[in-house]
Amino acid sequence: MMLVAGIITFLYVFVLLFLLYGYHQVPEFTGKNSAPNTPFSIIIPFRDEAENLPQLLKSLSRLHYPAHLFEILLVNDASEDASEEICSSFIRAHPRMKIRLLQNERHTGSPKKDAVKTAISEANFDHILTTDADCTMPATWLEVFDSFIAESGADLVAAPVRLREDTGEKGFWKRFQELDIFSLQTATVGGFGVKIPFMCNGANLCYSKNGFLKVQGFEGNENIGSGDDIFLLEKFNREGLKTRFLKSQAAVVTTHPQPDLKSLVAQRIRWAAKTSAYKSPFGKFVGLIVLLMNLTLVTAVGGFLLNQTEPETLFLLFVFKFNADFALIYASAKLFDREKVLKSYFQASLVYPFFSSYVAILSLFRGYNWKGRQFKK
Repeated sequence: MMLVAGIITFLYVFVLLFLLYGYHQVPEFTGKNSAPNTPFSIIIPFRDEAENLPQLLKSLSRLHYPAHLFEILLVNDASEDASEEICSSFIRAHPRMKIRLLQNERHTGSPKKDAVKTAISEANFDHILTTDADCTMPATWLEVFDSFIAESGADLVAAPVRLREDTGEKGFWKRFQELDIFSLQTATVGGFGVKIPFMCNGANLCYSKNGFLKVQGFEGNENIGSGDDIFLLEKFNREGLKTRFLKSQAAVVTTHPQPDLKSLVAQRIRWAAKTSAYKSPFGKFVGLIVLLMNLTLVTAVGGFLLNQTEPETLFLLFVFKFNADFALIYASAKLFDREKVLKSYFQASLVYPFFSSYVAILSLFRGYNWKGRQFKK
């Protein structure tokens, strides 16, 4: 048992340090003051987002970018609230903006992928930029993507996502989510830094329409409820298309935290449910090592309570994981100027192994409910 736990811990620390090294290999992008040139089709699927759409649309109206170089495609996925009317009212109030309201055309088991595909078929521009209806973006969003694409020549560009600070959510679980997002962000950037990109976030993702068609879009994973981002990244990588990460404060999209623990668990089950379908060997390896490390720590706690694990063993496992995780989280907290959230790190580090193991186990045996729909395993 000790030998196995030692091997898992060694691999876990090694993987995290490897990703942290990769994170520092990706330089922060500052951009150049060149004339805007890239036209964008911004795609935003939504379902019952009346509460969030006004903030999203307001942020879009403040984008510093020539109006003729971007269009917004809002895709209604059978909303049952006032979402569609909110979008229609916004379109009427902003006649100079190129905005279209589309209805999702369902063909598969993944409503979001259908919505993105519906919009791409209607898009006038080659560069597709996707985000979510519960997000807001900075005024510099398109400007920095334009500069980065011009400099990198990338076919797919992933960019940062963080939680909003002004949501009114100030409890432990909000801070817990923020710390978790920081670890995911550093790991995501790190994958790009070591030339093995394996994660990205569809809330802030840009790719060429030609590249999307070349890799045959979402074909092969249409019936997996989520994964409109990672599966596409894997396909771009397999086809040898250039994928890069835009590490810039000016490109950060903000999203809302989950309001309670039940919603958070449902979200994380949705995220975890797609991992078994990953094609990237490195992505699968990272996911497996993370799961085994958390299970090892949970098992060690159980063994300690049953007087079967020495306290020194439990302490060493915790310390190695605690420090490796902290290094990963600190990197993104610093990038986002959110070091103060680290004051909750100790409490979160005690909870996370149990939370993560619980979510992982549930994702193996059951589906999940999202936006009023049930998705089977």
